[in-house]
Amino acid sequence: MLDEKFTGNGKVVLLAGGGKIYTDIAARFVRSERDLEDIVASPYSKKIVENILSSGHRAALEFDFFIFGLEGYSRVTETQLVRKRLASYLIKSGRAELGGKRRYSVVYPRGVAEFTAPVTLPGGATVNLSGRDLADLGRQWYEAGLDADLPEEDLRYLKPQATEFKAIVGMNAHALLDWFSIRCCRNAQHEIRHLAWQMLRLCRKAAPDLFAGAGPNCVQLGYCPENALQNARCRGRIITKDEAMALLRSARGAAAAPPAQDEFAGD
Repeated sequence: MLDEKFTGNGKVVLLAGGGKIYTDIAARFVRSERDLEDIVASPYSKKIVENILSSGHRAALEFDFFIFGLEGYSRVTETQLVRKRLASYLIKSGRAELGGKRRYSVVYPRGVAEFTAPVTLPGGATVNLSGRDLADLGRQWYEAGLDADLPEEDLRYLKPQATEFKAIVGMNAHALLDWFSIRCCRNAQHEIRHLAWQMLRLCRKAAPDLFAGAGPNCVQLGYCPENALQNARCRGRIITKDEAMALLRSARGAAAAPPAQDEFAGD
């Protein structure tokens, strides 16, 4: 029987991170002449963390690390997730031999599962198949391969992108802020956006000082850098980078108008 799940229902668990914050210790270390023991023994300073975030000097954030457990997401989202290289990934193996006990689970949009279209079979007959039918055919083919003693690491070559992946992911706070800026955006694919927002909510709860201003680029920057590619739902509500720069130039011009041209004329 097909183990079927739908996008938007993935689960994220924060395994480690938050509690004691090390960003302020790292920042003190750079500027202070005190002994290391004194720096470490200093009481936590929310103000230092706020200064680090507002200044944009985010290197100190790399000393706060967060580990997440993920499940219920598709291989489509896995491909996008691992593009973030400043992270650690341990993904549940798809090749280890489990003696036929591996679950063939899929994660896909409900609309795709229910969409039906005519398909011509190898024998020439035409049948109407839904996405769910195609996923279940894949499961049957995979299980037949197991029964024929084909290696699981070979059978996985024809698994669909809808196959579920499970992983442990680790990122430092600097990398997370960068990742949230892209993947929390409305332009992100809906499943990875769901993943990013779940991670962000957990981070805000575990370390509110570090992630108070976290979110998509428009939240972190105050404008949308997508410009012409800005999501349609944001147009007219969130200023673009080009619009922000135009307003800045206009404000500068009003504050300090250039001298009249004849003031530069020669004798």
